[in-house]
Amino acid sequence: MATETGGAGGGGGGRSDPAAAATAPRLPMPSRNPLPLSASQEAQVRDVFYERVRSKCGPEIKAFADCALHRTFTAPFACRAPHRIMNSCMKTHATQEEHDAAREEWFALRMQRAKERERKALRKAEQEAFLREWWGLPEKDREQAKREWEKLKRGERIGGGYDRVSSGGGAAAGGAAGGSLEGGKGGDGGR
Repeated sequence: MATETGGAGGGGGGRSDPAAAATAPRLPMPSRNPLPLSASQEAQVRDVFYERVRSKCGPEIKAFADCALHRTFTAPFACRAPHRIMNSCMKTHATQEEHDAAREEWFALRMQRAKERERKALRKAEQEAFLREWWGLPEKDREQAKREWEKLKRGERIGGGYDRVSSGGGAAAGGAAGGSLEGGKGGDGGR
């Protein structure tokens, strides 16, 4: 796994820029021992790993892409040298240490992901309440809204249990949303 170069792993879509990630508040990695993560969480770690490796081999990747541009059948033959240079760079940087660093980065950005998930859920709740009011639909019952809100507040599952990540503005945002949820205009809760 240490020498994978990102074929099926992802294109880095949906990633925030590194400058914003560097300034975001981070939580420390729970321990040096690897925690069991779900398949989707491992895929996210792998995407971070691939992105880090690609960023270190940018010029080599660019050289190969420029060579392969407008070529189909002849690309493997005409661009053999740039392809080997690109692959050797990626193999050099695709180490276990780099994978561990990507895992630590993924754990460090848990707070940012929790805030983003909460923001999306609140926005969805507002939109749903507006649509229900607009179309004259009945409001959600309070129990369903309460269950969805609790599901949102549970946090991310890490290591077989829920990890409660405290988001800095959660109390104020939760209080404002809690009032509307208890009033029957609830959100989906993170789906």
